[in-house]
Amino acid sequence: MQRMLINATQPEELRVAIADGQHLLDLDIEVPSQEQKKSNVYKGRITRVEPSLEACFVDFGSERHGFLPLKEISREYYRGDTGKTEGKVSIRDAVREGQELIVQVEKEERGNKGAALTTYISLAGRYLVLMPTNPSAGGVSRRIVGDERQELFEQLKNVTSPDNVGIIVRTAGIGREAAELQWDLDYLLQLWTAIEQAAKARKAPFLVYQESNLFIRALRDHLRNDIGEILIDDEKVFNDAREFIQQVMPHNLRKLKLYTDQVPLFNRYQIESQIESAFARVVHLPSGGSLVVDHTEAMLAIDINSARATKGADIEETAFHTNLEAADEIARQLRLRDLGGLIVIDFIDMMSRKHQREVEERFRHALQMDKARVQTGRISRFGLLEMSRQRLRPSLGESSQETCPRCSGQGQIRSVESLALSILRLVEEESMKEFTGQIVVQAPTMVANFLLNEKRQALHDIQKRHEVPLVVLGNEHMDTPRFEIHRVRKSEVTDDVSYERVTGPDRELVASEITQASGIGAPAVARINPSSPAPQPTAKKSGGLFSRLGKILFSGGTEGAEGGEKPGKTARKTRRASAEDRDGNRGTSSGRPNPRKRGGKKQPRKKQQRKKQQRKKTSQKQGQDKQPGNEHQHKKTGKKKTSKRRRRKSAGKKVEPQQAKADTPESGDSKPESSEQNSAPRKKTGRRRRSPYKTGGNKPRNTENTSKTQSGDSNADKPNQRPETSASNAQNQGQPERQAAPRTVTEQSQDKSGQAQDKPAGKPVGAERKPESSSDSGRGKQPDSSKQAGESLPANVKPAGETRGLYTLSGDKKTDKGSA
Repeated sequence: MQRMLINATQPEELRVAIADGQHLLDLDIEVPSQEQKKSNVYKGRITRVEPSLEACFVDFGSERHGFLPLKEISREYYRGDTGKTEGKVSIRDAVREGQELIVQVEKEERGNKGAALTTYISLAGRYLVLMPTNPSAGGVSRRIVGDERQELFEQLKNVTSPDNVGIIVRTAGIGREAAELQWDLDYLLQLWTAIEQAAKARKAPFLVYQESNLFIRALRDHLRNDIGEILIDDEKVFNDAREFIQQVMPHNLRKLKLYTDQVPLFNRYQIESQIESAFARVVHLPSGGSLVVDHTEAMLAIDINSARATKGADIEETAFHTNLEAADEIARQLRLRDLGGLIVIDFIDMMSRKHQREVEERFRHALQMDKARVQTGRISRFGLLEMSRQRLRPSLGESSQETCPRCSGQGQIRSVESLALSILRLVEEESMKEFTGQIVVQAPTMVANFLLNEKRQALHDIQKRHEVPLVVLGNEHMDTPRFEIHRVRKSEVTDDVSYERVTGPDRELVASEITQASGIGAPAVARINPSSPAPQPTAKKSGGLFSRLGKILFSGGTEGAEGGEKPGKTARKTRRASAEDRDGNRGTSSGRPNPRKRGGKKQPRKKQQRKKQQRKKTSQKQGQDKQPGNEHQHKKTGKKKTSKRRRRKSAGKKVEPQQAKADTPESGDSKPESSEQNSAPRKKTGRRRRSPYKTGGNKPRNTENTSKTQSGDSNADKPNQRPETSASNAQNQGQPERQAAPRTVTEQSQDKSGQAQDKPAGKPVGAERKPESSSDSGRGKQPDSSKQAGESLPANVKPAGETRGLYTLSGDKKTDKGSA
């Protein structure tokens, strides 16, 4: 079980640790004497504008002025006459010196660099982050993926927020309802209103709002559902934490406990020694290897040494297992020390690419629980892995360590002999200058003794050669590698004794009027309590084990009855049922064959033809019984089948042709039809199913069939077009088809010519053109000789071979005989 341990027994240091059993996962240390400025909101004043940097410097109450780039300045602070020069906004035109604005510290001061500022304020709550000056931003945290992300988007639709603010849902908002998100948003809006009112009351610079202290931030940011206990060893901090949890997350109040045992809290769970390893330069691994962490000005370098790790069968296996252990420990040390910036890791060389990939995956998996943004590369051919990590706060070394005053952070100093020889050469260089009256050398005692004894002759030669007196003083207040060389001009030489010339130690300035006056003071906006208590999360009722198993096993009936059926399945069932209702006969297939049914034997060709003839006779009988005015035109939906195997298997499926209403001819476009044609019941010609395969090529066709093909191609883009039967072709010759699109000129001319021609009723119109099926083309059958080879086709007419679909067309010889 994971625990959050808060140690506040020492007032000089507040420590918060997250441990899984006796394994330290995360650590945060705050020193009250070192003020944390990150995320604080200030009212500042622009002191200098630098067009060369496209930035300005802002006095917000700190010793160093903050750095505010142009991209971090909100447009609400631009002057009214701001224009663009060559498509860009000049910072000199956008802002002016002396202008006051509300800023937030984005990065802490580091070294000689001032704090990085921004005017895009972000206020972090328990579940949301409010950006009141950046309405274009917002959404869900990038760490939330999958169904949880979609669910949070649905919950955000029920949250009411102003139009001029942006909202981001944090990872703590997973599984929260809209009421909880709305409560957190109302609290943040209340806080921002207080900040705006306080900023208008005073002149800059001053602190407007201060980020919560460490244990409040730890409870807000690190308290997850998998943390079972929160132990605090100080009663005052415990009362503050209980008040905060009761207001913000009352459902976690049962986890908060006061630790009163005599054994120190961190020693009880044996994590004190693990904390000390975060301050060490060398970290030992369980197998005997070690990590060496070195800081440089440009990057952080981590070296992995096998050291005493000798358990592997060979050098490759030893390097592989050591690198796996190092990958887990490096990810942990980065969290404990809060190291940021560019990091280079030198893994032990591995020859196997498979081992390198496994080490990379192990390292990325170990970095998943890190709250900072991390970018990793691959292991290069030199065995180096480059990565970068976001700086959330000052590292553990920056907040708890000081630079060594003797080596100035280098870690090494020069030896006494090397330093003495260097002083000897510099003394001769100064003695060669004109008007030199005396050379005074102050060095540490050991260096002075070396010069006066081992290098006495060299000093005598320099003094004799340049006729300049030399004075060597041993200063007990100096440590190597420090020394001082003073060149005294002839006019400034004095008779002071040598021991009085020794300088004392430098005095350190503890406090002054300037340092005391630069204090920022208390924030203008103190802690604000929410206007209403936090809503209690409602527990979602989930079925038991057997009910869930029943839903999985019997999803076809049980889930539909219980209302837990998936939307996709419900939609498919609805479409299938509606198609069956339209046909009026559940025994007949209402649409294209189910593409998922791939089993079964292919039926013989003769059997398919017999069934086809039976379907035609049945359709003719049904057409005589039904009235033309009561029929409705239906369209099928479905996807195209592109597989030849599916086309062959679906050739025997039953397709019931449907009748259509008698259409009124277009005004002035067609002649009135004969009474014999109007009285006979008509059946709507099925639309052709287009094949994605061009088996016919660009072959010409007869002129008399061109208009018919063109009218059929008007619906060629629709994938569910039915093939025409010979009987339907015979009955519908010359009758206009009911379409939503306007009729073409070719179709209108076909209607006129159809009434003039007197075709036999039993002979299908499409019998003159015999298209070849997929199977026929495979046997090498030739097309009908009645086609004209040199005839040109209209631009919107496709070749005859492209109109084949899944079924046998009406031009088949055997089918024509049966229909006749």
